[in-house]
Formats: sequence, C-alpha cells, structure tokens
Amino acid sequence: QVQLMESGGESVQPGGSLRLSCAASGRTFVNYAMGWFRQAPGEEREFVAGLNRGGGNTYYADSVKGRFTLSRDIAKNTVFLEMNNLQPEDTAVYYCAAAISLTPSTSASRYNYWGRGTQVTVSS
Repeated sequence: QVQLMESGGESVQPGGSLRLSCAASGRTFVNYAMGWFRQAPGEEREFVAGLNRGGGNTYYADSVKGRFTLSRDIAKNTVFLEMNNLQPEDTAVYYCAAAISLTPSTSASRYNYWGRGTQVTVSS
C-alpha cells in the first residue's frame, strides 16, 4: 500500500498562490490514479484535480480550471498542486488520494488511500 502526506497549505490573501505537495511512501504513486480533493466546513468533499496512472492526462473541476495545475515528480515520488489566483471560496482542507485504477474518479469513495490533509485559507 501507499502512504500519502500533504504539505504546503497556509493562509494567503485573495489573488495569491500556493503550491501543495503530496509525498508518497511505501509504493510509488505511478501505480495509482491520483486525485486532489478539498473539503470546506459543513460541505462534502469535492474533487479538485486528478492524474491518470500513466501520468499523461490531467483532469480539473470546472471551478479551478485555468487556475490550478497538477504535476508530478517521479524521482521524488511527489505530486504537486499549483494554485493561482486563489479566492475565498478556495478555503478548505485539501487532501491527496490514490486509487487502484487507471483514471482518477471525481467520487471520493473510489479512492483507496488518503492523506491527512493540509489547510488552505484565503482571506483578506
């Protein structure tokens, strides 16, 4: 199995940028489809971005398309989420997840492994 650990969350002002990291250990993440999700207080966990197992395709929620970019560093066994032009509605705990599948699902229930999350707060 794989263990996941997110980092990089902090408080920023609207319009700011952050880069979240998801470090995998135990197994290389190239064996999994990877996803980023977020959960705001009182809300359901929602899909943000995903990467297929081969790494050739990325997927984004409409709410972040054009602002967020998912990438990976195989040598570091790490997946990144670059977030630009952050807005207050992006405030949430961000989670990294791995699925034993070829393509990433937008449904959280399809993922087998989760990190503990990292808090992103966007406020003036």
